[in-house]
Amino acid sequence: MAYRDDQLNAYLERIGFEGPVRADATTLDRLHRAHRFAIPFENLDIPLGRGIVLDRERLFDKLVTRRRGGYCFEQNALFFGMAETIGFEGRPLLARVWLAAEGVPPRTHTLNLVRLDGEDSIVDVGFGGSFVPPLRLAAGAQAVTADGARHRLTEDSDHGWLLERDGGDGWQRQYSFGLDRVWPGDLQAANHFTATCPGTRFTTLRIVSAATPEGYLSLIGRTLTASRMGKAETHEIADGEEYRRLLSERFGIDLTAEEIERLDLF
Repeated sequence: MAYRDDQLNAYLERIGFEGPVRADATTLDRLHRAHRFAIPFENLDIPLGRGIVLDRERLFDKLVTRRRGGYCFEQNALFFGMAETIGFEGRPLLARVWLAAEGVPPRTHTLNLVRLDGEDSIVDVGFGGSFVPPLRLAAGAQAVTADGARHRLTEDSDHGWLLERDGGDGWQRQYSFGLDRVWPGDLQAANHFTATCPGTRFTTLRIVSAATPEGYLSLIGRTLTASRMGKAETHEIADGEEYRRLLSERFGIDLTAEEIERLDLF
């Protein structure tokens, strides 16, 4: 799903990426980091009644031209399309998110598998919350991020590969995934479920988050949370005007007063 060169240039400007781009490890790491810190994670089109559409041109228009954010199916599709344009090879995967799960969760998350220099790595720009770096697909592969958290990959006998995070309270399961081929129809079906199933996180909550070098910002409902080095501060938003201002100033998302009212938060 490669993009045109002019679209790649607009995307690089959107995420603040400077310098040459090549299909190498340095570019992949820089591209991933720039994307995560520039484009917020959000589901606001769901409560606004617009749904989530994975058409390539509409993703570009939403996340690049209109400078909105998106959730995993949007973010990782855009990222991989741009990576393909640069010359990277890989494919999407589907995952089960274990955070706050009851029983075995469905496959409602997507990430990318990228092959570079004969090795596979997982590259995920669509997992909301704090920054998770690319990880080599190997049991025990680990990375430490600037917020002090550790991330690792392990193998699970039932669910394939497992991403875990230790933010200071021990290892916690984030999501699991297999390496089966994922087709466009699989992504469409998983996206449709995630965006429409009644009573789930993305159909009942208004969610916005952004990774920061030392943690994350999140806006869930009327609560703004700023987490830095594992310590969180919260603020309750008073009204729609304050919500609109914080959405613009802290996340770079500009909605009209009418759209804020349609979110039905106040």
